[in-house]
Amino acid sequence: MTGFSGMSLLVVGGAGFVGSNLVRALLAAGAGEITLVDNFLSSDRSAVLEDARVKLIEGSIAEDEVLARLPQATDYAWHLACYHGNQSSIADPLADHANNTITSLKLFQRLSGVKSLRKVVYAAAGCAVAEKTYGEAVATPEDAPVSLFQDSPYSISKLVGEMYGNYFFTRGQLPFVKARFQNVYGPGEILGAGAWRGTPHTVWRNVTPTFIFKALHGEALPLDNAGQTSRDFIFVDDLVRGLMACALKGVPGEAYNLATGREVTILELADAINRATGNTAPHDLRPARDWDRSGRRFGDPSKSRRELGFEATTQIEDGIARTVAWTRANLRLIRRCMAAHAARLDLSAYL
Repeated sequence: MTGFSGMSLLVVGGAGFVGSNLVRALLAAGAGEITLVDNFLSSDRSAVLEDARVKLIEGSIAEDEVLARLPQATDYAWHLACYHGNQSSIADPLADHANNTITSLKLFQRLSGVKSLRKVVYAAAGCAVAEKTYGEAVATPEDAPVSLFQDSPYSISKLVGEMYGNYFFTRGQLPFVKARFQNVYGPGEILGAGAWRGTPHTVWRNVTPTFIFKALHGEALPLDNAGQTSRDFIFVDDLVRGLMACALKGVPGEAYNLATGREVTILELADAINRATGNTAPHDLRPARDWDRSGRRFGDPSKSRRELGFEATTQIEDGIARTVAWTRANLRLIRRCMAAHAARLDLSAYL
């Protein structure tokens, strides 16, 4: 996309998995200057691109001194910072509140006074909107009813973030667009990056990078609910195109699913990863997670296709192959990040 040529851009959480991939794409699209904000709570400094157009502000967007250093004139902004992810939020709801809710409120209030701002895109969570079911799944549209009963503080804070953005939008000051993520995977997600966040999921993050790393070490892949849980897996390059489309074409006040529209079970994902890595270990079948009532879900991308011209084109086999290749090439980096948590977690099999 060329609509960002010469623009002043802001990416909050820009050193994270999605953020670093977005920054790379924005630079390729001719961005004039990118202000990147990150406190490295769940990211690694290696993800900050060395480019004269990238300016790093280190710290939390909830800090007043960080907010004061933001550019006075910004054309587009993306708010991707969060307290990653569901399990860490369950272990420490107050930390989730500090890093998911307060951050959104303070950023949106600060950006509401930026006259040059054309759009701010918020990383919303499709999991918070999807129906909680282990029965037959139906693709979740943007106008699906939202339950007041949520599975984790993470999903609660993501919904509150939408509400705060809607509040500042309705006051006529913030051109706020909601990009509802599905399960993103791809190159750049570093197991163990950042600080310890109270649970083994500091290292063992989303299912795809965890499975790939374990499969490369010949391990049996752990399948909660025997792998019958399902998700909508979207490749990070596709998601980044969606985030850019939300900025250029999204209507303020609206929500857009960045989804493939395809339901993939965790068993199917595990089988595909084992094929790609050559792992022959049998699966480790386990019961369902006790906190997760959202057994099966996937997103409906019809609105995004119609209004943004967005469509996820990467097939999961190709996306997994590319992610496996990246993981093989970056094992040293991944092990370095994992090693920082070795005092709290037995990682001797991998380091």
